[in-house]
Amino acid sequence: MIRWKLNEMMARNRVKNKDLAVALGISEVSMYKLRKVDEMPRLTPQRLEDICIYLKCQPGELLILEKEEDVLKSE
Repeated sequence: MIRWKLNEMMARNRVKNKDLAVALGISEVSMYKLRKVDEMPRLTPQRLEDICIYLKCQPGELLILEKEEDVLKSE
């Protein structure tokens, strides 16, 4: 499973939902949902690029590959 770490990156950079939502041109509700999912959401390459530009990070900093056995242990 590819885990989505947007929530962690936003917390680390002290970025608020509202600020990133405005930068991305989406609603705060959509931003909240995008932030709170654990598995990588479906994103356009442009959306991922916009997030990375705003957070000044690389795409790999937003993603982590968890081995299947690690996922099964946590359930």
